[in-house]
Amino acid sequence: MLINDAVWLDTTGQPIQAHGGSLLEDTGRYYWYGENKDGPTVEAFLHRVDFIGISCYSSSDLNHWTPHGLVLSAAHGDPQHDLHPSKVGERPKVLRCPHTGKYVMWLHIDHEDYSFARLGVAVSDSPTGPFVYRGSFQPCGLESRDFTLFQDGDGSAYLYFSSDWNQTLRVVRLSDDYTAVAEGGALDVFKERAREAPAVFRQGEHYFMLTSGCTGWDPNPAQYAVAPHPLGPWEVQGSPCVGAGAEITFGVQPTFALPIALETTLVMFDRWKKEDLRDSRYVWLSASVQGSTLSLRWQPTWARPETQGVAQTEARTV
Repeated sequence: MLINDAVWLDTTGQPIQAHGGSLLEDTGRYYWYGENKDGPTVEAFLHRVDFIGISCYSSSDLNHWTPHGLVLSAAHGDPQHDLHPSKVGERPKVLRCPHTGKYVMWLHIDHEDYSFARLGVAVSDSPTGPFVYRGSFQPCGLESRDFTLFQDGDGSAYLYFSSDWNQTLRVVRLSDDYTAVAEGGALDVFKERAREAPAVFRQGEHYFMLTSGCTGWDPNPAQYAVAPHPLGPWEVQGSPCVGAGAEITFGVQPTFALPIALETTLVMFDRWKKEDLRDSRYVWLSASVQGSTLSLRWQPTWARPETQGVAQTEARTV
């Protein structure tokens, strides 16, 4: 099992660096992608670490994580490059495109003052990279910051992104090869609601979206919404959190969600430490889904439902 709020170690004994991350399940193995923040934190527009790259880890059981290094690295030689250390590269999400067989990574690309507001795309033949960067753009000509991807069972994929300085959250379908957005324009999901950090998943006939408010690195109340289709209409249900700390989402922010069992979804969170971002911690919670109702309770540990109660050691408390 994994101990929430502890330092999680990979199979070589090193702290896992995969912040703002996501999970991909592919041929019986899980791949965890996230921001490598193993550098000094400096105070800027927001506290930041110079861009290092995107890390990848893999596991067969969601508990033991094998490192595969940086699958997308910083571009050190060109200050104008999107991936230069002076830039921002956040919240990587990876899907395997069933039409091309390629692994497609999207990430938030920005400048230090967050005025660039674009999405970058990189492609690989393997889930462990290397990913080849193809450049960045604003989807449908609209600025984008926090975002997520969602892949439905029919192979269609969708982009959810915060725009208008995070005041409006929008959705658009991806192109068949997952490297661009489809024609037809984006739809407003929440207009003038100031929501970010979306995590979208499906359980049964319902689609769920978990979001955070906009308070920088600081925690705030989560909300969730339900829809009959990835494009909506989305209906806000309120906070899914129950118990002590529910009013600030237990001090964490969502980054991704993945159904792993009947009526159970793994929701990945970050507990950001803005003064030392490399030491930000991971919190994974099992969301309970009953029909169209989503609930989240604090758990000191997390394990796959079939391994609950099995003693394992993958993390240490500091």
